[in-house]
Amino acid sequence: MLGELPPGRALTLRGLAAEHRVSMTPAREAVRRLVAEGALTLSASGRVATPELSVERIEELAALRALIEPELASRALPRAHFALIDRMAAINTAIGEAAQNHDAVGYIRSNLDFHRALYLRAQAPAMLAMLETIWLQLGPTMRAVYQRMRRNEAPRHHRMILAALRAGDEPALRLAIRTDVTQGLRHLLPPAEAGR
Repeated sequence: MLGELPPGRALTLRGLAAEHRVSMTPAREAVRRLVAEGALTLSASGRVATPELSVERIEELAALRALIEPELASRALPRAHFALIDRMAAINTAIGEAAQNHDAVGYIRSNLDFHRALYLRAQAPAMLAMLETIWLQLGPTMRAVYQRMRRNEAPRHHRMILAALRAGDEPALRLAIRTDVTQGLRHLLPPAEAGR
């Protein structure tokens, strides 16, 4: 989810078990669940790897994000107190620092923290679980993209999200979230596809 592994990275059960200091049984069960959630792929030969997403799959996952995330934000708005908004602003500062340091994993981690902080207030665990499954699938691809980008600041749409939260403006919040998600899609797609 955090992009710590690049797309297409092969993994072994033995290596995962050793890395996480568990036996083969829990490693096998974890891999099985992650394959079921689309966070890992399993080939016919039994090779386990992080996903290499097609353009169509990226578009599908981004469309799901554009549906779910504005709804979560809308549901969170009545419970978005000033302490939460201040915490999100601090996280956004950390995103900017990660961008300046060209730290792809730190950028992804902070970006997810920014969104999750708000969405937890929605009190919609089923929608959040669906969204986290989407984030799991996108993590490796996001890492590859952020490593290529030369971004030096946090996404500008985050400032719009924070302003909408401060104003209690639901339509502006929905628009800012949707724009943030769809603009992020443009970075994940090849140039010819992003311009469609």
